[in-house]
Amino acid sequence: MINKLGKLFPSMCFFDELHEIPENYRWFITEDNQIIGIDKSELTKSDENLLLVFLKPHNIMIPQPTEQEQKWRRRISDHTRDEQVHPFRFVYFSIKANEIEPSLFKQAISNFYSTPISILWENEHEGIIIEEKPIIQEESISYEQIIKLLMGDLYINIKFFIGPYIDNLINLHHYYKTFLKSAEIGFIYADRPVVSYVEAISYHFVDQADKEFLHSIKKIVLRKLTEDPELLHSIKTFIESNLNVTVAAKKLHLHRNSLQYRLDKFIDKTGIDVRQFNGAMTVYLVILSMVHKD
Repeated sequence: MINKLGKLFPSMCFFDELHEIPENYRWFITEDNQIIGIDKSELTKSDENLLLVFLKPHNIMIPQPTEQEQKWRRRISDHTRDEQVHPFRFVYFSIKANEIEPSLFKQAISNFYSTPISILWENEHEGIIIEEKPIIQEESISYEQIIKLLMGDLYINIKFFIGPYIDNLINLHHYYKTFLKSAEIGFIYADRPVVSYVEAISYHFVDQADKEFLHSIKKIVLRKLTEDPELLHSIKTFIESNLNVTVAAKKLHLHRNSLQYRLDKFIDKTGIDVRQFNGAMTVYLVILSMVHKD
């Protein structure tokens, strides 16, 4: 087949034989996991559609998939697959475009794991890490620490969305798609670089709520405080700190008494005690709704 393609498309070349990457090429992966390129000027739309029947498209900037990564792609595309697997979780990541080459990022991120990881790239700057659950719980990954180290060593800005551990492949195709959607929603509402699937559940409720309801409830609950973003940020941080004034004040770089004054002001203006669970949950959802994207 490769010889026939070479005759049909004289510009065809193998990626691993190149010293320089030619411009304006379309790249594909064969069944034998070889990466081939063809000059776009030789390809019509019909040619591309025909090639995609037996070749997979490939972004040349993304590392060539390992056997394990190909296996995970097959698992995700097979809607009915039933196979025993070690507990694993999806970890979505996003780095700024053109900040680091994907191959260098993969090399850097792999150093933080005790076992080989698979990365399923969505494009050159985002994808999903498949992380197996460590046998020893103390070996669990701290993604906050990873961010700190990568920023210090490579100046990489990165965000993570952490999924739950699962131990089967049932409906994995559907889960993969919904996980990507959850990550997207998570980073609309969160102002932190690491977000868990548990936190994102409340974001889903806000994202799917009726827009008119969100608009009206914002005025009812927050009243004129909608025009005080600094105060609302303090309240949001307090709630996200498990209603702990000391922890929240540290995050806000405030004296504890200063934050307590803001809490008292909010309670006085709204009549809602955010130091209690019910009040805190209501206010938190309303504050989240203020970043709702139409």
